[in-house]
Amino acid sequence: MIDSKGVQGGPRGSDEWSQVIFGAGPGLGVSIARRFAAEGFRIALVARRKDRLDALVDQLSAEGIDTAGFTADLSAPKEIPALIEAIRERFGQIDVVEYGPVPSVRFTPAAELDPDTLAQGIPLLLLTPLAVVQAVLPEWKKRGNGAFLMTTGATAVQPMPHASGVGPLMAAARNWLYSLNGELTESGIYAGTLSIAAFIGGSEAAEAAGASEPTAAFPVVAPADLAALYWDMYTKRDRVEEVPPALKAD
Repeated sequence: MIDSKGVQGGPRGSDEWSQVIFGAGPGLGVSIARRFAAEGFRIALVARRKDRLDALVDQLSAEGIDTAGFTADLSAPKEIPALIEAIRERFGQIDVVEYGPVPSVRFTPAAELDPDTLAQGIPLLLLTPLAVVQAVLPEWKKRGNGAFLMTTGATAVQPMPHASGVGPLMAAARNWLYSLNGELTESGIYAGTLSIAAFIGGSEAAEAAGASEPTAAFPVVAPADLAALYWDMYTKRDRVEEVPPALKAD
């Protein structure tokens, strides 16, 4: 059966559920934390900068959310197994993962994209998500439930002139996630992605994009709306991907 939290099996005490947010920030990361915490999840936040991470933990803890922070360099996939073990020591088990760090590689015209620039983003956008799934998958297969949610941008779906760079890497990760979903669905494990065709309100990326002609016309979406969409995808498990707001056909 599928219970109220969207996983196979009977209901458990709410204090047993936990979610890990990789690349946690004050916009989407915090909103996802609040949405899942409202359903009884405890929250692990993972980010590189300890000062910002501590501030997020304090903020959510003040709201009554059971939260812990873990500093990590997500461009170092070999460190993931130890990180996952540290999170398990705090929370016991991991039920849901959301992976959505902001890459350092920015939009680059395809004609100017060089191998070294593209290679910089490979660990963060391609290798570490694989390492995370490999670290949690034995636990999920044993229990017959689990969910991996991956946040990318719309150029993973629809390439744009002058906006390459991260797109090829996100497209490769999206390809992998679709295969992952198809292989694991019958095991009770869900994989889904938001390929966001907008900037997230309040984010540094949204502010920086205002000065960039190719991206200045992008819409801005509220992070709470995206978090609600993730919850809907997680509980219903009836599609692999959403592209908010919907892309227009050429």
